[in-house]
Amino acid sequence: MIGAGSTVGILHPGSMGAAVAGQLRRSGVRVLWHPQGRSGATAARAAAVGLEAVADLSALLARADVIISLCPPAAAEDVAREVAGHGFTGKTYIEANAVAPQRMLAIARLLPDATVVDAAVVGSPPTGGKQPRLYVAGPAEAAAGLGELFAPTDVRVRPLGEEIGRASALKLAYTSYQKASRVLAAVAYGVAEANGVADELLDIAGSRSGSYLIETDYIPKTAARAWRWGPELDEAADLLAEAGLPDELMRAASAVLARWAGARDTELSVAEALRALRDTP
Repeated sequence: MIGAGSTVGILHPGSMGAAVAGQLRRSGVRVLWHPQGRSGATAARAAAVGLEAVADLSALLARADVIISLCPPAAAEDVAREVAGHGFTGKTYIEANAVAPQRMLAIARLLPDATVVDAAVVGSPPTGGKQPRLYVAGPAEAAAGLGELFAPTDVRVRPLGEEIGRASALKLAYTSYQKASRVLAAVAYGVAEANGVADELLDIAGSRSGSYLIETDYIPKTAARAWRWGPELDEAADLLAEAGLPDELMRAASAVLARWAGARDTELSVAEALRALRDTP
């Protein structure tokens, strides 16, 4: 049973994973991570929030009551397969990546002797008072345990019932709008700037509440996150196709993000981000 006294293992602490793990650490939960093959930036994030490094993955899996997988969606299945290869049984595996429901089900099949929970983080990393939601679908007992585990933190657990795939579908439905909208805003601003009418476009956008067009400072952030967002939109496109809906828009947005492949985790200016978008073939 997951609860406040559980030991958590996190695979692998990127910006979101480290922030979520940091929330657990501040509430007194022991959180383990596996540094082998991870970057210096990942190690720095883990150290900053007080995670305990375990050199051997088998030892981490043996000591943790619950594993949280938070990684780029393209790696999610491989991570689950690696965990399964170490004989992970009788414990809880939280698959919290932006994957399509069919991939979520494939991950669950890789871990038949574990309690697998379909999870999705929606919102910004829980720092500075931000309170993302953790939607969960799976066994009711596991969902209740996660609610208890995260109760003292800024992560808000929202159960969606026991059907695996519901949390993944919700995440990708949101992703298909939110991230594609950011891509469209960057492209629209880029073409306005190229034709000398950027100020006028911002004036129009400023008269409409909630428009991403006015948030030009988010264009470099979109570029820096493109390496993660592209695979998410590919997963969203697969979900749309499965539902009989047009998937071309998501695939096109992913292709635009691929032009920013060299901007991973960088701090560009708006002009530099747009230049990279224009100059990449």
